[in-house]
Amino acid sequence: MRCVHALRQQTIIDDCEVIVIDNHSDDDSIGILRHQLGQIMPVRVVETPRNAGFGFGYNFGARFAQGVYLLINNPAKILPPDGIEQLVQHMEQDTSVGILAPALIHPDGTVRSSARAFPRPLDLVLKRTCLQYFFPRRVRQYELGGQCPSGEVDWVVGGCFLIRSSLFKELEGFDTGNFFLFFEDMDLCRRCWQAGKRVVYTRSVTGSDRKRRLSEGGLLALMCTNIGRAHIRSAWKYFWKWKKMPNPRF
Repeated sequence: MRCVHALRQQTIIDDCEVIVIDNHSDDDSIGILRHQLGQIMPVRVVETPRNAGFGFGYNFGARFAQGVYLLINNPAKILPPDGIEQLVQHMEQDTSVGILAPALIHPDGTVRSSARAFPRPLDLVLKRTCLQYFFPRRVRQYELGGQCPSGEVDWVVGGCFLIRSSLFKELEGFDTGNFFLFFEDMDLCRRCWQAGKRVVYTRSVTGSDRKRRLSEGGLLALMCTNIGRAHIRSAWKYFWKWKKMPNPRF
């Protein structure tokens, strides 16, 4: 609800539509959503026929969107009132940008590392083990130092970014055949670069984000949970899909 109310406070809300996607939840979420949001205009609540993953939910919701741009935004990300307007203005001024993402700030004021370089398998192992302390430079290269300046990046996290609807359709959205959860954002950014469009991160727009994430924890923790194992499966599929392929950004 907090996310929806923040979207409805946007300076250009009269030119926007808000589509809330219930990804076939197994509780009474859809009933609560329809009761609380159903009378709020211009909010539309849609329910997927099944839970086929993160990307599937967004792809399903995008079918109902009629705007020039799509803001992919999960409930934990809250943009300031002029956030969408600033992102749209940036895209209008530079048609070479395919995906544009704001900076994300945690409640304690730290900046989330939400713009990164395309990883190699070893990068992910280093990041989640004590080996990161022996190879800090390589970890920083992958995370872009954690304090990435505005500009081109390899990829941005899928929790909050703007993309042209035409490009999203051209790319056929998120790859739901390979990714149920995790790595679908990285994959989409690779395909954006392949299509000749740039992925850009801007610190001129900042949104808030909670600090705890589904994929946090070390390598052992990942292997011991369903979410973690989903992360590992998606990583394997990502590297297999793009094996021996050069960085499309260059």
